Amino acid sequence: MSEDTEVDMKEVELSEVDLEKQPMTGGGPAAGGENNGGANLMVPEDEVTFTGLSKEELMKVAGTPGWVRTRWVLLVLFWLVWVGMLAGAIVIIVRAPRCKPIPEMNWWNEGPLYQISDLLAFSDGLKGVEAKLGEIKQLKVKGLVLGPLHTVQTDNPNALLLDQIDPTQGKKEDLTAVLEKAHKKGMSVVLDMTPNYHGNAPWFSGDVGDVLEKVKAAAAHWLDLGVDGVKLSGLSVASSSADWPKLQAAIQGNRTEDTKKRVLMGAAEHLSAANVSQLVSSSGVDLLLSDLLSTNNGGVERMKAMDTLNSQHRNLAWGLGATQQDQLSKQALTQGLIRLYQLLLFTMPGTPVFTYGDEIGLQAGQGSESPKMVWDIQKEPADGAPVNETAEAERKERVDIRKWFISLSDLRGKERSLLHGDYYSLYSSASSLSFLRVWDQSSRYITAVNWGGAAEKLKIKLAPTEGLELPETAKVELSTDEALKAEDTVSLDEITLSPGGAVLLQFPYKA
Repeated sequence: MSEDTEVDMKEVELSEVDLEKQPMTGGGPAAGGENNGGANLMVPEDEVTFTGLSKEELMKVAGTPGWVRTRWVLLVLFWLVWVGMLAGAIVIIVRAPRCKPIPEMNWWNEGPLYQISDLLAFSDGLKGVEAKLGEIKQLKVKGLVLGPLHTVQTDNPNALLLDQIDPTQGKKEDLTAVLEKAHKKGMSVVLDMTPNYHGNAPWFSGDVGDVLEKVKAAAAHWLDLGVDGVKLSGLSVASSSADWPKLQAAIQGNRTEDTKKRVLMGAAEHLSAANVSQLVSSSGVDLLLSDLLSTNNGGVERMKAMDTLNSQHRNLAWGLGATQQDQLSKQALTQGLIRLYQLLLFTMPGTPVFTYGDEIGLQAGQGSESPKMVWDIQKEPADGAPVNETAEAERKERVDIRKWFISLSDLRGKERSLLHGDYYSLYSSASSLSFLRVWDQSSRYITAVNWGGAAEKLKIKLAPTEGLELPETAKVELSTDEALKAEDTVSLDEITLSPGGAVLLQFPYKA
């Protein structure tokens, strides 16, 4: 670049600076002779800065009587507030209702048991059971009761081989696979070891002691394999033997806090509630399944049975047909009644026991034949495919019943009042009953069912009970009655249930 060019560029830059200093008035001077945009700044000669008080000055001020009194007042106020808050917390703790200690709960008290008596009808033997464990888990059951699986000829004790699986059911390796997979899914497995399960006399007609000895040896074998308990029908006969304590010790012995308890489960038929209570005490079983619901068809009798057995409910199992390994539908002849008895079993004090298919309302087989389990009920017809309206309606009904079953199972597992709460009878008649479940400060639940053929008014009334009374209204939690919708508020003075109607009501705890 030449020197002339550099000079010209400097002149341009100087010209731009001069233009910036010119007033913005179209080229004339600004009014008052001042340049537009200019600012007159007053710069103080001596800038004053605040540096605060020195340490010596602060100490001098802090020692004055005024500040000394102020500090003491603030200190006293602080401690008064602190002591007041502490006293208030103590009062709240002392006056608050004390939480009731949770009772001892075993795994068989924490949810329903699912009974698979005929593995071939259920899903082609032990391998089929293993394949269906995922679907069973969705039902939120806590345990499976399998079999009997052992080999025996009807009424022939000499053919009894309790430690061998009937080849038509599967192999020992198949049972091991079922145990491992069930345990991973949080389900226990109980083996039904009723000796003469095809015959009329579960313990044959000879010496019960000899058979008990075989059961004891076989129980030890299967427990070592990983089975979580043993079920025996005909309990009143077996427990009357002098050798019964030996079998008890083999199954219930060596229990520690670090080991999972094995359940000794019995079943008994045609006993009164008083005799069932006596059998629970004398036999020492962990769980007794009776047929009281099946043999007592009246609400008054069923309520008396619950009243009698209430104090032993952690040792009781309830079913409708389960004692005979029948489907619930054998006595609950309509879909509405199936839902009703599902609600009743899930909310009664004790452990509910269901036979496979009860969760979908599977119809019982003809005679002694076990019904074939129905799978794939969730599968809807393909688009454009011909639809059998009757079959499709049946499929949808099964889906709805299964959803109802799962909702009840889920609720029972979450709500302490239903899981292990106290029981109070409220009302009973020839074809209906109602009771209350309560646990400490948890939500309370009222079950009301009417299995009769006509509508009925239930007069809900609680006998005088210290610290407990019914509210005027309650909320509908679940219902099969079209007149009582979920979330509705109903008066407890008088509840009308339609034929086959069932309702579960909920109301909160109030201090």
